[in-house]
Parts: sequence; C-alpha cells; structure tokens
Amino acid sequence: MTLFEWVDKCRETLSQANVWFGHGTDNAQDEAAWLVLAAISAPVDKEFSDWEIEASLEQESSIQVLLEKRIQTRKPLAYLTGEAWFCGLRFMVDKNVLVPRSPIAELISNQFTPWIQPGVAKSVLDLCTGCGCIAIATAVQMPWLKVDASDLSSEALKIAAGNMESHGVGDRVELFESDLFNKLTGRRYDLVISNPPYVSGTDFESLPREYQAEPEMALVTGMRGLEIPLQILQQTADYLEPDGVLICEVGENAEQLQSLLPGLPFTWLEFNHGGGGVFVIGREGLLKHRVEVSELMEKLKNVV
Repeated sequence: MTLFEWVDKCRETLSQANVWFGHGTDNAQDEAAWLVLAAISAPVDKEFSDWEIEASLEQESSIQVLLEKRIQTRKPLAYLTGEAWFCGLRFMVDKNVLVPRSPIAELISNQFTPWIQPGVAKSVLDLCTGCGCIAIATAVQMPWLKVDASDLSSEALKIAAGNMESHGVGDRVELFESDLFNKLTGRRYDLVISNPPYVSGTDFESLPREYQAEPEMALVTGMRGLEIPLQILQQTADYLEPDGVLICEVGENAEQLQSLLPGLPFTWLEFNHGGGGVFVIGREGLLKHRVEVSELMEKLKNVV
C-alpha cells in the first residue's frame, strides 16, 4: 500500500472507532495524515509530497501499532508521538501538560495588536503556562519582549524548560513555579495572558476520554469552572502597568461569565481560524469592578 492508501485506511478506521478529535486536528482525515507521517518519522510541519511511495514493511508495522494505540488508549495523538505544534512551532508534550490548541495562537501571530504596541510593550506574563507554548511562541514572534511564565505544576515546568531550550529563548523567558501570582510579587507587565483551568468537575467527568487523558489540574476548577478565572480577574490589576491588559481564555464559560458579571467591560475576541471564549480587559476596568468580582466569588464559594 502507498502512504496515501494508508492515510485513507487510517481515516476510515479512526472514523469507525469514534475517537475524538480536538488535540491538534478536528477531523479523521487530518489525524490520519499526521499519524502516518509520525509513524514513518517524516516531518509533519513541512510540505510532504511522497504520498504515492509504497510503505515498507517496517513502516506499515509502525503505522498499525500507532493506529491501534490511538484507538485503544483514546489518548491524544500528541501524547503518543510526544510532540505538538502551536504557532507553527514544535513543542514537546506529555501527560503532564495540555496539548496546545488555544486560539490565542492567532493573537500571537498578529503580535497582539491592537492590544499592545509592537516595540513599545516590554514585559509579558503567561499565567498557567503548561508546556510553555504561549510564552515561547510570544518570545519567538516578538524578540523585544521579556516574557515570564508561571505554573503550579513542577512537572509541567520541566517540559516548558525543555521547550525553551529547543527554541533558544532561555535568555528572554523566565519560569516560575507559582500558584497564580503568589511568587511574582512586585512584578509588572504590559500584558498578562492566561489559558487557565475553566472546566467544572461535573463537566470534566462527561468529557471524551481524550480530554480525560490530560492533567486534571490543568482543566478543572470549582465554582462552575470559574474559580481560577475569577481569581485572575480579581488579582491581575496589581501586576499590570497603568495601560496594561489581560487576555484570558474561558472557552465555553464565556456566556456564563458575561451574564454573572454584566458590568465588566469585557471585549470578546473573534478568530479567523476558529475558537472563541477569549476576552480582553484593561487594568482600569479590572480595578473599577474588583468588588463585583469578589462578591461573585463569595456567592459561588460553595458551588462545585
């Protein structure tokens, strides 16, 4: 069989197995192509044109093994291959970090305009950094920035450190093992970015197995999935420069957050390449409505 025929076979097999896509691809065809390329150790981030070449016996065996693992374990393909792509960059990933997929990638590619001014903004914080993809991609795209990246998970920070080294940004990205801002006292940023946990415990239990293979602490938070996003809203102003802004992803909780805090001046972003649930809010708005956020946190304190 040619590699093209193997892609077609994998596509059909994946479709029949009802695996879930959403960790680098959103359909069986793209996942099958990625699987085949990974199995034969071909680069998946470059144009590949040798689809009509017949697979060797060794390659066929590798494809079959990886396909079976994908179906039987229901783990994201990125975990099985140990790598994922974000902003066109390769990142090492494992079970200790989320698979990169945030629509914030589009903002990075656009250098966060108009929310910060290229060459004027100097400092950025990536809160809940995971594998470091947002922080590292930001540093690669905007070499004039100093980027801090924090996470509560020491295992995630080990992965982030390896990715920093791979992309040669160790001189401009600094890692902190921190519970949100607690190890960042005295620091100020022009931009704080965060893709924090925003899934409730109940919702997590109903997610496809591929999501349940990811680290629960990176996905799940209390208060209907709003506990950590609300803490970020409450605390971020103290770490922003006067004209600084917060960009935060809350996914499917966007409507809930807006309805619970109707007075906050959220700007909800639209993306050309899909995704949503990302808001922008400035320091002034955060300060003005801090009491409302605190009152909501108290109200939701006993909500799972």
